[in-house]
Amino acid sequence: MPQHNAVNEERIAEIKLLALYNLASMQEGLKVHHSAGEQMVAAAQRLHAKGLVTQADGGYLTDLGVEAAEHLRAALTILEG
Repeated sequence: MPQHNAVNEERIAEIKLLALYNLASMQEGLKVHHSAGEQMVAAAQRLHAKGLVTQADGGYLTDLGVEAAEHLRAALTILEG
């Protein structure tokens, strides 16, 4: 039975990409170039499909993306504890 919340390679790439966004400046986006690697390009496309970023190659965080990135930062802070 597959786990819906499993942390797999795809999720790790999405987490890494979300962690790159600067939450202190909403005017700062990201552009994921093909030279970034296949996993990161695919992660950007998945985050866009999920409504977390404005463009398939990154762009800016949407409101949902900001919320996800804030939760991610909080989780990472707790885990670094």
